[in-house]
Amino acid sequence: MIRFPAEWEKQSAVLIAWPDQAGDFGANLNDVEQSYRFIAETISRYESLIIVCKNTTHQQHIETLLQTGKSAIRFISADYNDIWVRDTAFLTVENNGKPLLLNFRFNGWGGKYEHAADNALNRNMLKHAPFANNPHLDIDMVLEGGSVESDGKGTILTTKQCLLNPNRNPDLNKNEIEALLQKHFGAERVLWLDQENLDGDDTDAHIDTLARFCSPDTIAYTSSNDPSEKHYQSLKNMETQLKALKTINGEPYKLVALDLPKPIFDADGKRLPANYSNFLVINDAVMVPVYDDPMDQTAVEKLAECFPQHKIIATPCRPIVHQYGSLHCMTMQFPATISTD
Repeated sequence: MIRFPAEWEKQSAVLIAWPDQAGDFGANLNDVEQSYRFIAETISRYESLIIVCKNTTHQQHIETLLQTGKSAIRFISADYNDIWVRDTAFLTVENNGKPLLLNFRFNGWGGKYEHAADNALNRNMLKHAPFANNPHLDIDMVLEGGSVESDGKGTILTTKQCLLNPNRNPDLNKNEIEALLQKHFGAERVLWLDQENLDGDDTDAHIDTLARFCSPDTIAYTSSNDPSEKHYQSLKNMETQLKALKTINGEPYKLVALDLPKPIFDADGKRLPANYSNFLVINDAVMVPVYDDPMDQTAVEKLAECFPQHKIIATPCRPIVHQYGSLHCMTMQFPATISTD
């Protein structure tokens, strides 16, 4: 019996990879590290945090930045190309109630970026606790964690633009991909959205920028009510698709629209993929990415309605989005079945 837990289930730890001077953030690194510090200190108040860093010197630098939560933080030294561990770190399923770490192949989001170190990250983490103490499975399929959403009840939500993209698994058709999702995640059904990516998103429309399960019967989704917004019509089309979906009990989903913030651009004038669907659920709290935008508060309030038992924490992500990802993209949670001893 294979089951892919939902993100709101009890967790043992969250993993992040800390950016460094040799990475892609460049002149923005100081601001990015302040966001990372906030995120690390927040997570460590609620559960264990695992920080992947480059080496001992890098770890010492990170430790000088952190002011609280150090007792709940463990460091692992390993090489990595990018900090987007949502797409490179293990995905965890339950196999007859026991954890199984799934190591899918990573190809740089369809060969767009150097990725050898990212593809090897899981193998390197297996040398360290807690991963060394848990069974794992290497899977010969390209798959990123940001491309699949689970309701914990056997439903996977994803996009055709990513999983069916020939730059991922060109030898597999839709039925074969569904069969693999059923095999490795215990999926009883796969819900496919036909949806383009947001500007600045180079993942080929990861679902975690577009639509997220908040419970087995609730989906929060990226939206726009501004006809001048470039993605306005596309997001309305996605909304229509979401309205047509049914829960596993045959009922319509409760849908919660998260309107986009005003466009954010980098120094070269390229739009960045700021959105509120990229939230992170941790034990007893939901961290919501915010961007110094008037829409931030609305997103926080709407997600508070979706997670009434959780504390909602506005999390500064404007610096992070300059490298084309946000809060959920830079984190990976591990369920309580994973021992952190």
